[in-house]
Amino acid sequence: MNGAAKGTIVGGVFLALVGGAGYGVYTLVGDGGGGGKNGEKDGTTSVQAGKGSGPVTEKETVETAKAFLAAWAAGDSAAAAALTNNAQDAQPAVGDFTAKAHVSKAVITPGAYDGTGVPFKVEAEITYEGTTKPLAYDSRLTVVRGLTTGKALVDWKEAIIHPQLQRGEKLRAGSPATPPVKALDRDGKELTAEQYPSLRAVLDDLRKAYGEKAGGTKGAEVWIEPAGPNEPKRTLMTLAEGKPGEIRTVLDADVQAAAEKAVGKYPEASVVAVQPSTGEILAVANHRKDGFNAAMRGARAPGSTMKIVTGAMLIEKGLVSADKPAACPATATWEGRTFHNLNNFKSEGETFASSFARSCNTAFISLIDNVGDNGALPREAKEVFGIGLDWKTGVVSVDGSVPEASGSGAAAAYIGQGTITMNPLNVASITATARTGVFRQPVIVKPSLDGRTIATAARSLKPGVSAQLVKMMKLTATSGTAREAMASVGGSDKGAKTGSAEVDGAGSPDSWFTGFSGDVAAAAMVEAGGHGGEAAGPLVAEVLNAG
Repeated sequence: MNGAAKGTIVGGVFLALVGGAGYGVYTLVGDGGGGGKNGEKDGTTSVQAGKGSGPVTEKETVETAKAFLAAWAAGDSAAAAALTNNAQDAQPAVGDFTAKAHVSKAVITPGAYDGTGVPFKVEAEITYEGTTKPLAYDSRLTVVRGLTTGKALVDWKEAIIHPQLQRGEKLRAGSPATPPVKALDRDGKELTAEQYPSLRAVLDDLRKAYGEKAGGTKGAEVWIEPAGPNEPKRTLMTLAEGKPGEIRTVLDADVQAAAEKAVGKYPEASVVAVQPSTGEILAVANHRKDGFNAAMRGARAPGSTMKIVTGAMLIEKGLVSADKPAACPATATWEGRTFHNLNNFKSEGETFASSFARSCNTAFISLIDNVGDNGALPREAKEVFGIGLDWKTGVVSVDGSVPEASGSGAAAAYIGQGTITMNPLNVASITATARTGVFRQPVIVKPSLDGRTIATAARSLKPGVSAQLVKMMKLTATSGTAREAMASVGGSDKGAKTGSAEVDGAGSPDSWFTGFSGDVAAAAMVEAGGHGGEAAGPLVAEVLNAG
């Protein structure tokens, strides 16, 4: 600790606030109830006294942040909460930092005002049943004007306590409800969160589902308690090792390593690889600040990757054929909404396969009147591609959703917008189904391990339909929108589909990409990553090369 900083023992916690730029250095004293300098409670009187208007100033932000962090470090949850715009949630969260996360020592170092808020560093020690381990991390807070009080207040978010906390989640330490598990890949190689960081959420799911059955014994750890009762907790740190039971997955350590490396190139990136011939999941990787397993549990519009399903429906209805001409006008209008192609491109006399490869939106939307049934696309997604069939993968996963839409929303669904939601697991499975013609529900643990029943689709694709989908995806990979991204994938047995999905309020669309090579299918999504081939495409290519 900085030699200029001062500290004191307060309620069993070493409390010090180390001066950052614009703060100075001072000592916190008291009994956790909040004695501050000059007798003012936590030094907050001067902050709370004035009622202002308009945006908060830099001075207000710095003073409010300083007072809040001081109250937190002093263990005065009431004072800290009073400095936020949500005291009801903030007070138990601050109090639980010591009471339920078992923090025995904490040093909080605020940084300089960065234009919108104040970053800070927490260096803590957690002690549970005689075991002490350090926990250090960076977080950040912002200050807003209170709507009713007019005072400068910390904009309360659980992530202030720890950056991986999401809304309603809590930081906890203690003995876990289930024993740890030693997860193995398909060849018996151990899969650890240290070597494969983005598997942490999956390993936590495996532990919750199979910890008792695998025969391990409990230890002690630090974890994030989820907001929902059916959500798995996320382990942050092991305090005391338990004895793990073994569980074999169908993951492939080499493909997983490639996936981990690939997603690290972009923030908010996720990728999944599956084996089309079996449905077995080969890799799951995420690179996200919040630790969320978006690869398997996300739910966002998949953009033009949905054209695989829409294309299958149109081919099955006899409205298009891969080798026959299909109109691709610059625009198409349905129910008062006009849809465009990228840069308003158009083509005449080209085949439907070419429109698919170039991701022509209007070639799909212009046929909605010919389909004449808004329920046709949802049925195709469910009956053939298994979307919405309550997948039991062995861990927590979210099925895609293709609800029946009306009006312009029905047209938007044809190109993966509107109310349709997917995650990379769903899209990788769609590609696997197109590749083989048969839906095989993805699994991360074989159903024979626990006797669970997995989902089966009502019917398969006719061989001719599957062959046309594969042909169109191959054309996309060699001369269409996926050409550049798939150039590094060797061999001729490869196919792909790009996608970009507009998200309300986002500056750039989500980047989606899916592809296959041999007996590996993969899909990736990068939030606000731009067009499919720009960000998500290279991720998929790396994973396919590893497979």
